[in-house]
Amino acid sequence: MTEAPKGRADAPVHTTEAPPQLVRRASARGVTTLTLDSPHNRNALSTRLIGELGEALDAAERDPDTRAVVLTHTGNTFCAGADLTEASTSGSPTSGPLALTALLRRVVELPKPVVARVTGHVRAGGLGLLGACDIAIAGPGASFAVTEARLGLAPAVISMPLLPRLDPRAAGRYYLTGERFDAAEAARIGLVTLATDGEVDEALGPILDGLRRASPQGLAEAKRLTTADVLRTFDRDTEDLAARSARLFASDEAREGMTAFLERRDPAWAR
Repeated sequence: MTEAPKGRADAPVHTTEAPPQLVRRASARGVTTLTLDSPHNRNALSTRLIGELGEALDAAERDPDTRAVVLTHTGNTFCAGADLTEASTSGSPTSGPLALTALLRRVVELPKPVVARVTGHVRAGGLGLLGACDIAIAGPGASFAVTEARLGLAPAVISMPLLPRLDPRAAGRYYLTGERFDAAEAARIGLVTLATDGEVDEALGPILDGLRRASPQGLAEAKRLTTADVLRTFDRDTEDLAARSARLFASDEAREGMTAFLERRDPAWAR
């Protein structure tokens, strides 16, 4: 009998575990639910999350049983906007804005309606994701703020799906001040479809029932009508706004703003 090499039984076994998914999927009764699940950075739009969400949208489009997509979140934040830690160390400032632009356009172009279910905070680029959705429901715990100007940035690429939704006077105010506002105000200015003081899922129920009653072709063609102007804006402005966003992210002023935010202090220009 051949003796086993000594120590082999005690040798450590190295395995490589896949990182946890940042976007979880579930399907029931014709609705695919995509849940943003990146609590360590408040569901920020990191490269990984953008990639996983794009793949999940592609899968929902291919699924013949999916009539609509619900986009929701874990924790108390729907989406905190750009991943500032990643953005502040990125060696390619252009890639982030272009990746986000592609994701927002993917939501707008998806031939199946995308419904946002918001029970927490939405900040900066997260509002662009919200604006790209066809329908948005927000509960009493939701809050919103366009905070880019406070960081030395501007809501550039997210303006393509966002500005067509917003009352122009409200856009001027919140783009410039970065003030926080609640779900009722978000509904008043056109950012969300419906604000509810009760359970979000109760308000969402009749909407999903209506989508289930519609035919796939009817939904796709009706959505094409409501998104046509937004897609023309993407065609016209993507190159300019992505370049502008990249330039701002690479600026000294924005680096100070992002660093101050991460260090939880006021930026140098604050008075």
